[in-house]
Order: sequence, then C-alpha cells, then structure tokens
Amino acid sequence: MVARIQLKTLEKDNADRVARHLAMTARLIDDDPALAHQHAIAASRTGGRIGVVRETLGITAYTIGDFALALREFRTYRRLTGSDDQTPLMVDSERGLGRPQKALEFARTVDASKLEPGVRAELAIAKSGARLDLGQTQAALEELRIPELDRNKAFDYSPALFAAYANVLEELDRRDEAAEWFALSDRAVDALHSAYLAEGTESVAVEEELISAPSDADEHATERASFGEFATADSSRTESSQRENGEPDAEHTGSGEHEAVGSESDAPAPGATNSQDAATGDGPDSLDRVPHTHSGEQVTEATSAAEVALFDIEEDR
Repeated sequence: MVARIQLKTLEKDNADRVARHLAMTARLIDDDPALAHQHAIAASRTGGRIGVVRETLGITAYTIGDFALALREFRTYRRLTGSDDQTPLMVDSERGLGRPQKALEFARTVDASKLEPGVRAELAIAKSGARLDLGQTQAALEELRIPELDRNKAFDYSPALFAAYANVLEELDRRDEAAEWFALSDRAVDALHSAYLAEGTESVAVEEELISAPSDADEHATERASFGEFATADSSRTESSQRENGEPDAEHTGSGEHEAVGSESDAPAPGATNSQDAATGDGPDSLDRVPHTHSGEQVTEATSAAEVALFDIEEDR
C-alpha cells in the first residue's frame, strides 16, 4: 500500500513501469540478486524521487556487496521518508566499508526504543558485529542483551538474534551456552516455519515442529526462461504506444523524473570514492542474515500485473 501511494506521484505509465521493476526486484532478490539489482537500477532511472525506489536500490546494492552505493541510497531514502527502519543495513554497510567505529557512532544517533522490535533486533546484531570487528567481544555480547532476546518465544527476528548470541558466546569460549543458543535458533526456525504454514502466526512457542514448504525453484526457472519472450512483447507495446501518442522515447527525454541515481546531491560515504571498490564480497559477519525490509511486501501490492510480467531491463537504458 505504501509503495502504491508513493508511485501515484508519477505519471501513470511511468508508475506502472517502475512498479513492475520493483516487483521483479522483490521476486528475484533471493535467487538472483545481481539481476534484481539491475531491475532496481532500471526503476531508479524514472522513479528516483520515490522513497521505496531508493530503499529497494539500497537493499540490492547491499545484497551484492556494493556498500558505498547502499549507504548513499539508504541516506537518500531516510531523507525522503524520515524513516529509520534501514538503520541496521546502514550500520552493516559501514562495517562492509571497513569502518566499524563509524558504524557504532551512527547507530548511537538513532533512538532504538522508537524502532520496531524486528528492526531493533537487527540493529543489535549489526552493533554486535561492529564490536567484534573492533575486538570487543564482551561488549559484543552486551549489545545483544535486549528485551527481544527471549528464549521462550520465537518471532521473525529470533533465529538470527539467537544465532548471533551463540556466535559471540563461542568467541568467548563459552561453548556449552553457545550450543544451547544455536539449538534454540534452530528450534525457532522450525517453529516459525510450521506456524506460518498453518496459519501465518507472528509469534509461536519454540517447541513447534517443522513442516516442509514446497519449493518455488521450478517456478523461478520458468520465469527466467520466459524473460526474453516477455521482454520483446513489452518493448514492442511500449514503442507502439509511443508512436500512436506522439510521445518521445524514455531514453531520449530530458524530464526531471529521469534523474539517474548518482545525480542526487548527496555524495557517497566518506572514504568510498568508488562504489565498485566496495564490492569485494568480503562483507561484515552479519551480512548472511536476511535484511529487514518492507519493500518486498509493498512492491508486491503495487501492481497485480507485476506478478507475471517479465520485461527487458535494457529498454530503459
């Protein structure tokens, strides 16, 4: 719903086009992050003033290890929306750029008590990772001792939080306690999986048993195989519509909405003169966790046609 409202500020055809790119980003982010990133870049070319677009581009940049670009996009998203819900990824991006002290300094500028529980848990994980980067192992453990570290219930954020706590205990050579928390993390995953399949419950007891979910790998393979066919059809429809209406091609227009990402006034993070240099693949410890984001849900709602539409990224260039 939020994405739909934001996209209404764009001309209808452009809004539909941006929404399709965002929907494809949400669909591909887990299986093909590089392609998802290309869709996010395409969306940003004509929707760069929309908060959810900049947030999505930040997430895909973070996922592929381009931490300088991720920071820039999250800063722009924060400025456009006033939201702090991507603070954990901003902290991790600072870590990815080799600046754990700056990561902690930035984290202190955000009032964690005003964050949603899931965001607060992820921020604790990111701060703990920064402490580990600095060799402050005991302090890393303290960062994770937040109210959300509840061993009796499992929420979406619990498995990652429990596992992070177990990792730090292991670093402190408290192996028995670490094994206990690793086991709790596994049981939380099983309990949540079972509950979601049953009725979509947000919180469950960790004793629940795992029920295997069907894989969507085959569906994804079919989508990728159909990519070229839909791309040609979408391109033809766009060109035909432009000829009939006497409209210029998107790639030749000079309108303000075509402000490319990178033309924003905000500069890249200090010390990150080339975003490609940041994409080394050697990210912070907590990068293995699933990033917190509302984008996937919002984008999926943006357009029902986007769920089946595949099209050519190149035509936006």
